[in-house]
Amino acid sequence: MSPRSASVNEELRRRSRERLLQATVELVAERGYEATTLADIADRAGSARGLVSYYFPGKRQLLQSAVHRLMHLTLDAALEREPRSEDGRERLARAVDAILGLAVEQPLLMRTHMAGILQAEGFVQGPEQQRLAFLLRDTLARYGSRDVDTDYPLLRALLMGAVFAVLLPGAPMPVGKLRAELFQRYGLDWELGVPPGCERPGGTAVQPGQSSKSSK
Repeated sequence: MSPRSASVNEELRRRSRERLLQATVELVAERGYEATTLADIADRAGSARGLVSYYFPGKRQLLQSAVHRLMHLTLDAALEREPRSEDGRERLARAVDAILGLAVEQPLLMRTHMAGILQAEGFVQGPEQQRLAFLLRDTLARYGSRDVDTDYPLLRALLMGAVFAVLLPGAPMPVGKLRAELFQRYGLDWELGVPPGCERPGGTAVQPGQSSKSSK
C-alpha cells in the first residue's frame, strides 16, 4: 500500500480536530465544563485521548476554540442564508442577531466561554477565532467602515458585552433592549436581520428564524 499523500494527511488531521471541537461543544452544553473531561471529549469524537493534547494545550483552550468555531459557523450561516444579501447594513444586523442568538440558545456554553476568557488563560487567538474575526471584519467593511482595524475591536467588545449582559446570573438584560441599543449605535432599522426570539421595546416578539418584516 502506498503512503498517504501530504494533502490526505492534512485533511484527516483537519477532520479529527473538528470532531474534537464539535464534541466539546456538545458535551459542555449537555454537562457543563467541570463535568466534561478530556477523555469524555476524545470518546465522543471517536479519537485517541492523546490527540486532544496534540492539538490543544488544555481544556480551556479547547473550549474557546470550540466555541469560536460554533460562532464562526453560526455567523457564516446567518450571513449566507436566503435571501442572500450584499447590503452591508443587513449583513451587520444578521451578525448582531447571530451572536445574540447564541447567548439565548446556548446559555450554559456561552456563559462558560465568557468565564474562561476572564480567567488567567485569557483570549485564545487560534484559527477558529481568526475565521470569526475575518467574517466580522468583512461585515464591517461591507457596512462602510473606513477604519476596520479600529472598528472591529469595538464591535467585538460590544458584542461580548451584550452576551455577558444576557447571561448575567440574577440580573440578565432583555435581548430586545440590547439589540435595540446595538442597532441604534450602528444606525440599523429594527426590521433588518433575524431577531433571536426577542421583543422590540414597546412592540411584539419575533421568533428565531423569522424576520421582523414578516411578523408585521
